[in-house]
Amino acid sequence: MSKPSFQLPKIYAGQDGWGPTSDVVPLQLRDIPYAPYSKGDKLGRVADWTNPDAQKQDNREQTGRTGRTGFNRFNRDQHQAYGASFASTFAYTHTEDESSFSVVDNRSAAAKKMALKAAGGGQRGRAQGKQASTGAPGYRTVNQRGGAGGRQQQGRRKYGYKDYDKPQRVRNASINIGADWKILDEIEFSRLSKLTFGIPEAEDVGSFGSISFYNKAFDRVNTKNDKPLQHIERVKYDTTTSEDPIIQQFLQDDKATVFATDAVLSLLMCSTRTVYPWDIVVKKVGGKVILDKRPNGVFDYVTVNENAADPPAESDKDTVNSWSALSNEATYINQNFARQVLDAKTQHKFAKPNPFASEDTKDKLASCGYRYRKFDLTSSAAEEDAERTYLIVRTEVDAAIKLGGQTSLMTVRALNEFDPNAQGSGNSLPWKKSLDSQRGAVVAAEMKNNAAKLARWAVQAMLAGADQLKLGYVARQDPKNNNRHVILGTQAYKPKDFASQMNLSLNNGWGIVKAVADMCLQLAEGQYILLKDPNRPILRIYAVSQEDLEENDESEEEDVQEDGEKEN
Repeated sequence: MSKPSFQLPKIYAGQDGWGPTSDVVPLQLRDIPYAPYSKGDKLGRVADWTNPDAQKQDNREQTGRTGRTGFNRFNRDQHQAYGASFASTFAYTHTEDESSFSVVDNRSAAAKKMALKAAGGGQRGRAQGKQASTGAPGYRTVNQRGGAGGRQQQGRRKYGYKDYDKPQRVRNASINIGADWKILDEIEFSRLSKLTFGIPEAEDVGSFGSISFYNKAFDRVNTKNDKPLQHIERVKYDTTTSEDPIIQQFLQDDKATVFATDAVLSLLMCSTRTVYPWDIVVKKVGGKVILDKRPNGVFDYVTVNENAADPPAESDKDTVNSWSALSNEATYINQNFARQVLDAKTQHKFAKPNPFASEDTKDKLASCGYRYRKFDLTSSAAEEDAERTYLIVRTEVDAAIKLGGQTSLMTVRALNEFDPNAQGSGNSLPWKKSLDSQRGAVVAAEMKNNAAKLARWAVQAMLAGADQLKLGYVARQDPKNNNRHVILGTQAYKPKDFASQMNLSLNNGWGIVKAVADMCLQLAEGQYILLKDPNRPILRIYAVSQEDLEENDESEEEDVQEDGEKEN
């Protein structure tokens, strides 16, 4: 009886990679590329040919949406025909240009219908949503059916049809960036928000000017007893840091290392909340750093709803609700409101008179007190014999008030409403109907839509050592007319309490100031521009020349003159 025998088949080892070796491929097929697998094959997966359940599953999955040889999440495990996609493996496919890309809504009809209902809300949903605003901070809660107290849409903005497909706004920089400007450094807002520094103590080094006392009769103003906003002619000086004669004297006396105004410093401390572009001029002279502003720059105007989900339109058209027209309107309101709510008969004078007044303007000066304050920016980890870094800031107060028999200082600002139904209104409640009964909701909407502006006002009040921040609510008499306004009410806050309500971190603000000051002290002598990117949350610093700044200032003055001629 012969013994059973078993002989292993001959194994061909390919030295050049996968596929059959050259000695087993027929001569007529040796120059043809070898690609037996289809694009849908998953290499490395073992096929179980003996499992009848798997074969039945394959037969069911062959009815997938792309057919037998297609690949999708329903038939990814099926065994496709050997070499099924061979013809298209080496075929050239022209890819479309990305500029022709468009979003395709592949939702079902039922899903689209539900989305439209959730976005529209209906008349009943809007009516109930307005009544659902109770308690602090006063956010409206509307569910998908239009009722109050919905969980899915609580505190969120309701997006309409094709809101996702709106083009992204592209803003221009606040200054014309020259082609030869050199970027020295850039800092993302995400890094700035992590900085921290202890709040330094303030030391008064000089006080100038005089202020009027606040007229408490304006505390009784409400929507039923409003007062028209008056146009009051006064002269107020807002001199740049480098042209301030008091700061020039401090420079000569070597009183500090860094110099700035409260407007510049507050913008820097609240920079992570800003959306609109801005720039700060940095001058390094004799080892000292001066943080300055440019004439007719962003510091001379007040923004409106900068942080709204859908901010005011940025259009060159002559419309009353464009962002530039609203900025001019808000600046006008702030100036005249701060002058109207004062009692000109009573004055509080500081140690020295106004340093900017002349013989022609000393009788027409607006109520303003200039307090020069000194802060120590030296790190606690620094050695005792190391050179200390001091910051001198020119701060401003607008009025005085009697509190507990003592004279306290006050800063006065005004919030303004233009048109509750216009683009950029931020979905706020109409003030004339809701300010008295739902003030918490109004304040919450303003803190959301004007987070950067309100944070700057709170920081300015704290830098000046003011005891109160007085806010006024000013609205248009007619929403279509931006020339006439009425005062609907006032409200007083303690600056620190107001900052805590906005979740404003002063330690983070001083950390940003410390980082920027240290960076500028390491620069060479010259002039620089610290610029906020117009479309991204990034700060950049450029090295520029005096000629570049003068050319930008001249071009902006021409634009201002042209705008004035158009208005006239």
